[in-house]
Amino acid sequence: QAFTELQAKVLDTQQKVKLADLQIEQLSKTKKHAHLTDTEVMMLVDETRMYEGVGRMFILQPKGVIHNQLLEKQRIAEEKIKELEQKKSYLERSVKEAEDNIREMLMARRAQ
Repeated sequence: QAFTELQAKVLDTQQKVKLADLQIEQLSKTKKHAHLTDTEVMMLVDETRMYEGVGRMFILQPKGVIHNQLLEKQRIAEEKIKELEQKKSYLERSVKEAEDNIREMLMARRAQ
């Protein structure tokens, strides 16, 4: 019974690792998109009229506000990526420990 519990734990943890990978990939795309947008925005003259999409409408915003929002978006994505990478490394260690326990149980059974 302990063997099946360990197997279930390994499978569950592996799924969580895959989910973390997907989330990291998505956040990396978001960060890159914000960076590229910010690069393009900074090339425009300061008098350019810029609009921020809010729901189904657009609000006129100064260039500085748009720039700050894009930088904030990049910073938040970076923080979340770091958190997810830490969580992923913890989960990977957990998987390794569970696999080692399974191996030990199998060796103990073979020895009997």
